[in-house]
Amino acid sequence: MRYDAEHKARTRQKVLTVAKQAIRQNGLANLGVAAVMKDAGLTHGGFYAHFPSRDALIDAALEEMLEGAKARFQRITDGLPLPVALSTYLDMYLSAGHRDSGTFLCPLPILSTDMTRLEPAQRAAYAVTADRLASLMRPMIEAADPSLDPEEAVLVSRSVVSEAVGALSLARAIGPTEQSDAILDASRTALKRRLGLPAVATGAVQ
Repeated sequence: MRYDAEHKARTRQKVLTVAKQAIRQNGLANLGVAAVMKDAGLTHGGFYAHFPSRDALIDAALEEMLEGAKARFQRITDGLPLPVALSTYLDMYLSAGHRDSGTFLCPLPILSTDMTRLEPAQRAAYAVTADRLASLMRPMIEAADPSLDPEEAVLVSRSVVSEAVGALSLARAIGPTEQSDAILDASRTALKRRLGLPAVATGAVQ
């Protein structure tokens, strides 16, 4: 049976969606083509009509996950005053709901342990994502503290990303416990105090 281009595109996207979910749940090291295709309701042999290799699937899945993180940041912060926008984003990022999510979890903490085993191009994409998140935060940090010069704002924004990703990684490793909740709360509170952000954001977390 011959399928049109739209059907092929939909099937490819279905495989990507399943792959992204598998990565979020089990990491890259355990990503298997056969399991992905089975979960997508497709035959193993059909995989190569969409991707030339497992690495190509990983590349495409990572690209979508990293772009999705940027889009989510923009959706959460859009239209809010800059300091409130960052406070709102930190409320979402350092939350139990984000920690426990199986669908929209930021790729930075879930991929960190896998990166050393991947190709340089994939590690470079990860590094770009971390820097991009810092760049998105930078104008908000500068608005919260106008005394910062541009070089200091870069350092602070990278520090914020590092602390937020680290706290979320640690909270995920511990699991949904009181200690894990306390780690998220402590990091969120400390970051807001250090940056001079509103303690309680007025934006809606999405």
